[in-house]
This record gives sequence, structure tokens and C-alpha cells, in this order.
Amino acid sequence: MADSDSAPSVHVPAPLAPKKENITPVGSKIVELNESRTELLNRIQGLKQDLQNWRSKLDTQVKVYRDELSEMKKSLNVEVDQLRSEFQELRSTLQQQQDDVTASLKSLGLQDVSGDAKEVQDPKTDGKDGEVHASSTENDSVKEDEN
Repeated sequence: MADSDSAPSVHVPAPLAPKKENITPVGSKIVELNESRTELLNRIQGLKQDLQNWRSKLDTQVKVYRDELSEMKKSLNVEVDQLRSEFQELRSTLQQQQDDVTASLKSLGLQDVSGDAKEVQDPKTDGKDGEVHASSTENDSVKEDEN
């Protein structure tokens, strides 16, 4: 038995000859891959077209929003200008009324017109009941007259 163990066993591979059966599946695989490639390219083209359409719609929407914002801004600026004009008119009217009151007080012969005008503009009020109180100098002069 030692002789059989020492003899090397040699395995000779069979020659690789191309068989017609092996070539046909490769050809069908190539056809399948080409079809798959064509489908993928078509899908990519479709996705590119969808993306381009989406970008176009987005650009259009952005333009619409910008136009709307521009119109709103113009409208607000017009309203602000109108309000400024109205406030300026009110300021002028109030100034004219104040001047008229001052002139009327002067014509009535009041001596301290500027002091009286200031009291008319900024009367002292009691925070609790909102009544207007005379200034302390007037109260002092009234007390002196009583004495």
C-alpha cells in the first residue's frame, strides 16, 4: 500500500472548447443589457426633461412673486408718502391753531402768555382720577390773595 500512496495522482483538465450553448446565453445577456441601457437612458432623458420643466415653472413662480412683492412695495411707499403728507398737514394745522390761541390770549391782555400757553399744552394731571390741577405757583398766588 505504500506504493500507491507515494505515486502522485495527476489530474488532467479537459480542454476548454467553446461550446455553442455557452455563446448563446452571452449573446442574449448582451441584448438584455443593451435593452436595459436603452431603458435607463430613456428614463434619464425623461428625468432631465422633468427637471428642466420644474426649473422653468419655479423660475416663472419666482418672477411672479418678485413682481407681486415689487407692486406691494410700491403700494406701501405710496401709502407711507400719503401718511407723511397727512401728518405734515396735521402738524401745520396744529401749529396754526396754537398760534391762533396764542394771538387770542395776547389780544385778551394776558400778561404771561408764554407761561399760560405752556400750561395749556402740558397741564398737570392727577394720575388717579385724571383731573387737571393748577400749578403750585398759581395756588400760592391764590393763597396770598386770600390773606
